[in-house]
Amino acid sequence: QVQLVESGGGLVQAGSSLRLSCRASGRVFSINTMGWYRQAPGKQRDLVASITSDDRTNYVDSVKGRFTISRDNARNTVYLQMNSLKPAATAVYLCNMVLGSVARWGPGTLVTVSS
Repeated sequence: QVQLVESGGGLVQAGSSLRLSCRASGRVFSINTMGWYRQAPGKQRDLVASITSDDRTNYVDSVKGRFTISRDNARNTVYLQMNSLKPAATAVYLCNMVLGSVARWGPGTLVTVSS
């Protein structure tokens, strides 16, 4: 079985930075696209950023220029560097990895940005 575990969330003030990490463990072979999603209370889960196996990245417009997604294939890990955080970024952040043709999810890490 493959497990994904996120880390790096927390409570920060607006304007601060956080770096999220998500590592896959277990029977990990080929990881295709990696991504970060977020879900605020009472709202749907939305894509924040994604990165393909050949390092092509995609961002939701609201985070462009402030968030950076990266991956370390040797460590089966994806990162999300979040700068200039705004209160609207408050949500549970979940990582997603496509292993072969199967999408796996982590349990999420809470990010709270106070004004």
